[in-house]
Amino acid sequence: DYIGVDACMADLMRPGIYGAYHHVSVLGKENLPKNKIYDVVGSLCENSDKFAIQRELPEIEMGDLIIIHDTGAHGHSMGYNYNGRLRHQEIMVHEDGTVQQIRRNETLHDLFATLTYPELHENVDKLEK
Repeated sequence: DYIGVDACMADLMRPGIYGAYHHVSVLGKENLPKNKIYDVVGSLCENSDKFAIQRELPEIEMGDLIIIHDTGAHGHSMGYNYNGRLRHQEIMVHEDGTVQQIRRNETLHDLFATLTYPELHENVDKLEK
């Protein structure tokens, strides 16, 4: 069984490139029995876009939040805009449980910021409205 998430190897390449292990949990289901086996996969059409293979997890339902732990600084610094995919925001969970956004979601303007093609920027403005 597969669990598809809205992240992909463009966000975290380490598992896809060299099989790095990252603990995976389901928010609010940490204490439930891990009675299902899933591959947790990304949203790209690549056979290596997998975050976890044959991982024992609680039963997962549409809308559950999947946490991929300990991605660290390498997650963003190794990331890239595969097929024009925009990079996600990043949050930090502090020891006291508070959550802080440390990087905002990229926009189309960010993706095309280095291009000097005025008509393109006008069309991006229209798309973002």
